[in-house]
Amino acid sequence: MAWLNSWECFVKSVEGGSMAAAARRLGCTRAQVSKQIGDLERSFGVRLFERSTRKLGLTPAGEVFYQHAVQALDAVESAEVAVKNQGDVPRGLLRVSATVAFGRIVLAPLLPRIAAKYPELECELILADQPVDLVEDRIDLALRMTRQPPQDAVARPLIAIERVICAAPAYLAAHGEPATPGDLAQHQCFSYLLTDERVWHLLSPAGEEIQVPVKSRFQFNEIGCLYDAVLAGQGLAILPRYLCGPALARGELQVVLPGFEPIVPFGRHLYACYAPSRSRAPKVKVFLDELAALLSPVPPWAAGEGQSSSQ
Repeated sequence: MAWLNSWECFVKSVEGGSMAAAARRLGCTRAQVSKQIGDLERSFGVRLFERSTRKLGLTPAGEVFYQHAVQALDAVESAEVAVKNQGDVPRGLLRVSATVAFGRIVLAPLLPRIAAKYPELECELILADQPVDLVEDRIDLALRMTRQPPQDAVARPLIAIERVICAAPAYLAAHGEPATPGDLAQHQCFSYLLTDERVWHLLSPAGEEIQVPVKSRFQFNEIGCLYDAVLAGQGLAILPRYLCGPALARGELQVVLPGFEPIVPFGRHLYACYAPSRSRAPKVKVFLDELAALLSPVPPWAAGEGQSSSQ
């Protein structure tokens, strides 16, 4: 199927915005990508791209072909997966997607252990805080913290992600510890990804949702930066325990307003999401099995947290 190379070069050029980007993703040269697309245009007898010095745009024929090419390549990949699934040995390339912090902390140490256990398996970890497209990005499995998993994918709940309001003891010593949610208005409060419009939503011990306006003179759109700022004593933030749990255990951070549960747009649960065609893939199954073993009965970030977790 020699046509596959040219079709994939075309699709990757569209997705990457340039032939150079396609070459980087495919591990070849720009000249090779250009030749493949040129051959494709000659075989069709039409131009697929409007080339300019600034950008690579699709012609009307290119737009039509792109839609069909994506579907065709996905069908070919699904067929390959179905055939390979006839065996029970994990092999080939496993592409896993996750958020930056969770992937770095939890998954990055796990993948080498899986690769060592299954010699015919290769692993790629794609980290992005924004959701990826399982089909277009060729993701075998995506770990997502979301209220609504994608309806066109299998969504397997893995674990509830607990979040707490944290501050460094030095910050609380200097500025006082909030005794009520309303006291948060007098503190520097950082908001993850700036998604809450500077209003924190908390669930009281009585089950009542409370909205608290918060503020800070500087903000971040990456949770690792929030964690670093809180650890440095610069303010408070709502943090997941997989990120702040070890610091809580060491006494470097302290839970504030422990009776109030933060409510965030991402929901409470972590899901493993994958296309139906991947459901029987041995490589997906072994990854899920290894991840489930890691997360239960106690996730690694809770180990040793002891009494700090109940502050």
